[in-house]
Amino acid sequence: MTDPDRAQILADLARFVREVVGASWADAVEIDLDTSFSDDLELESIEFVALAEKVQAHYGEGVDFVTWLSDLDLDAIIALRVGDVVEFIERCR
Repeated sequence: MTDPDRAQILADLARFVREVVGASWADAVEIDLDTSFSDDLELESIEFVALAEKVQAHYGEGVDFVTWLSDLDLDAIIALRVGDVVEFIERCR
């Protein structure tokens, strides 16, 4: 990952996840592009909503995370990785 924008987006997203999860174990988990929201982070739907709000508050209305998620089917949401969200944010910027 050589693109500084991508690195910053990943760092922001990792910080948001840790804030949303709020569990002490979240600080010990390495969050990278391959980290799964479902398997690795075990995010609940309400936590995903909180994450979406943080993403939109930080990056602005142009990053409509909620609408993007609503267009995905259940299997795609379950398979979602941090890298997928980073790429989505990159496309919106």
